[in-house]
Amino acid sequence: MLWRLGGRWLCSLPALQRRIWSPLLAPASVGAERPAFPVWAVASVSALAPGGAGGWYEALAASAPVRAAEEVLLGAHTSTGLPWWGSILLTTVALRGAVTLPLAAYQHYILAKVENLQPEIKNIARHLNQEVAVSANQLGWSKKVARLTYLRNMQRLVSELYVRDNCHPFKATVLVWIQLPMWIFMSVALRNFSMGTTHSEAGFSVKEQLATGGVLWFPDLTALDSTWILPVSVGVTNLLIVEIFALQKLGMSHFQKYVTYFVRAVSVLMIPIAATVPSSIALYWLCSSFMGLSQNLLLRSPGFRKFCRIPLTKSDSDTPYKDLFAAFCAKFILRK
Repeated sequence: MLWRLGGRWLCSLPALQRRIWSPLLAPASVGAERPAFPVWAVASVSALAPGGAGGWYEALAASAPVRAAEEVLLGAHTSTGLPWWGSILLTTVALRGAVTLPLAAYQHYILAKVENLQPEIKNIARHLNQEVAVSANQLGWSKKVARLTYLRNMQRLVSELYVRDNCHPFKATVLVWIQLPMWIFMSVALRNFSMGTTHSEAGFSVKEQLATGGVLWFPDLTALDSTWILPVSVGVTNLLIVEIFALQKLGMSHFQKYVTYFVRAVSVLMIPIAATVPSSIALYWLCSSFMGLSQNLLLRSPGFRKFCRIPLTKSDSDTPYKDLFAAFCAKFILRK
């Protein structure tokens, strides 16, 4: 966790998540029985943050939203009795389902209405261009004046359409303004738990619980995933989200192509980044990315879109999954 008219680029969290990687790179703990951390990651966050011990990361780690995230995680763990890996998974699914899924549906609703306005906008642009050309000939305007007049009036008319249909594209960005901070606060809260620096009443005991609260190949959630299974899974899942958009987006502009390449690069970069954080954070990132992928696919379902009252658009398909599979085969399998 937003793509037509630029809005759909907001669903790809990997490009935005890079803003907080650095504070998360420090290890959860150092011990002889755990994988060694990179030398550059051993330095304390206090030394890296501006202003030393009173740096911005310390302020973030002790902030009210992070404390709230800690309480949410502790509440889920206490009320369900699940091991910590299950509590992290359940909390992620619940938050993404209760918060980001409705916002993602609203984003698609706004973008669908904006897409349906495009024929009317093109018609207005054609008539306005003719009117400006006539006025320019009659009044002797220069090309620069005529162009500025066209742009100013076109912007005003399009804004009036957005107000009329209550679908300003900026409303589609509400998802990222909620999803990104939530991702940050949850990641920092898990790092506090893994470091034993939580500001909740549970204190250091949470770190001890995390040390035995893993499963399968990552039994210690405070240690790195030495197998790189979690980091690689995070990168692959994020790449799938990007490719789903790229496969169904025909005739991308140069800007959209550049953004697609950039997000692909960030998704790959997430692999080594996720390998330098505690497994608890990598697990959360994987669960969050997987939920984002699931929501992306769900919001392509005609039945679900109808349930969410998302308007039909010209680009909608009655068989989105079949079309997606065909596009995948054409690009990666049948490609000569």
